[in-house]
Amino acid sequence: MGVLYIVPTPVGNMEDMTLRAIRVLKEADVVLAEDTRTSGILLKHFDIQQHLMSHHKFNEHGTASGIVERLKAGQTVALISDAGTPGISDPGFFLVREAVKAGIEVQTLPGPTACIPALVSSGLPCDRFCFEGFLPQKKGRQTHLESLREEPRTMVFYESPYRLLKTLQQLADVMGSERQVSVCREISKVHEESVRGTLAEVIAHFTQTEPRGEIVIVLAGCGKKEKTKTK
Repeated sequence: MGVLYIVPTPVGNMEDMTLRAIRVLKEADVVLAEDTRTSGILLKHFDIQQHLMSHHKFNEHGTASGIVERLKAGQTVALISDAGTPGISDPGFFLVREAVKAGIEVQTLPGPTACIPALVSSGLPCDRFCFEGFLPQKKGRQTHLESLREEPRTMVFYESPYRLLKTLQQLADVMGSERQVSVCREISKVHEESVRGTLAEVIAHFTQTEPRGEIVIVLAGCGKKEKTKTK
């Protein structure tokens, strides 16, 4: 059987592409891309000329079986997304699950992702954290936020710049406006920035300054309650 490689790609700076990732993409029989136009630019930059096949959230259920057959026939397949590590708020999980069920070897390369740099640079505890990805846009959103009110770990969210202020305000309504937060945008790009402070302070900042670029919100946990001392 062949091997399915999950290959992270840069979230911004092309220099974040690893030597191993370039080699795997050059050796693959086919490269699965979330958007062939976006990935075509990346592959051209590194002089990678392998065949690109479209594989995204709208067609993955239909294309996965054919890809598994290619793998069974001995082909090497590499999966990439537009940016970062496939499967993390990007297509990938369904294909990996089907490959594993078929007994196919899956290798995931270490590499770029937006959540870890944002978490580490936030100044908030990062020894234990929970990744929430994108919040539900409508149904279940409020219930989900309420369920996180007492979460003691640092929380990481992805968000669009167009919804950032709304989300920060909702977090303040549920968690309290004094909860510490860091909003990291444009990770590894020229205008990378982390805005840190209380939810109220960060809301005020982005009310004055229009948010732009890819956004990661890192929110402090509720904190541990102090135990009452007994004599």
